[in-house]
Amino acid sequence: MIPAVPAGSARTVSTRPLKYLAGYPASLQAQARTLLKQGRLGPMLGAKYPEPHAVRNDGQLYEYVQALKERHMRKAVPLGKVLYDGKLHVVRHALGTHTSISRVHGGRLKASREIRIASVFRDAPAAFLRMITVHELAHLREPEHDKAFYQLCTHIESDYHQLELDLRLYLTAREAGQPPG
Repeated sequence: MIPAVPAGSARTVSTRPLKYLAGYPASLQAQARTLLKQGRLGPMLGAKYPEPHAVRNDGQLYEYVQALKERHMRKAVPLGKVLYDGKLHVVRHALGTHTSISRVHGGRLKASREIRIASVFRDAPAAFLRMITVHELAHLREPEHDKAFYQLCTHIESDYHQLELDLRLYLTAREAGQPPG
């Protein structure tokens, strides 16, 4: 879980660094700060993304990810495990991970692929769960965050870049104690 900033915090919204928006232009960060200061960022995102999802447990998440994979990446390597991870954000400073685990099985080497999604997405809007799933699925084919990776992301989800920005705004609003809705 992302901790909320206490109301009487010595650092105000205007001086606190926006860690989820660090790579974005100063003008966009200024807009986000203004919306945060006015208490409008969370409600704005809640209005833009009102649809919750029904993917509540690991079994449902596995089926959800498999359906996306089958629709857009049929020839990609099979997935062994997909699950929500409650410690992911705290431990690895990540919202999702993809791993490949190789094990010796008899005289052969057996590879298994896993996708772990931060548990913050269990309660996030449906569009954000889709975005992080697309991101992790794209890593099955493209390991680096390069041009080919982002082309694959936009092939699967045409609005990927806008969803990524809005997800970063969502996380910023949650951290500031302004959850959507």
